[in-house]
Amino acid sequence: MGMSLGNRRGRGFSDINITPLVDVMLVLLVVFMVTAPLITSGLRVELPNVRAQNTPVTDTKLVVTVTKDEVIMFAERDVTADLESVLVSSERVQQEKELYIRADKNARYGAVARVVAAARAAGVEGLNLLVEPDLETLK
Repeated sequence: MGMSLGNRRGRGFSDINITPLVDVMLVLLVVFMVTAPLITSGLRVELPNVRAQNTPVTDTKLVVTVTKDEVIMFAERDVTADLESVLVSSERVQQEKELYIRADKNARYGAVARVVAAARAAGVEGLNLLVEPDLETLK
């Protein structure tokens, strides 16, 4: 007595059981819904590396400098009092969405954090920290 894999008329099954496929897709959906907010939230900070190469900045207009006395300079002028409005009104910042931050090593963290917050509020997507390369470790 042989076993047939179809119905009595000799045709194969025309129905496909998609329940396992739906189960797997729902599990994947839940996993992505849980992990997606964790991936996108948070402030991305790239810390300086002591073995950084010297990268010259050719255009100084998009460099914000923070001195050890918490004076904030942008395009060679003091913008400590109105940093946020200067970044929002700067056409190049709005167009390029990138900014370089050069802070004195003795500058307070709060002053640098203020620059980062103002840049984010102005719509800057790419923040770069400029550092002096440690020439002793590069040798």
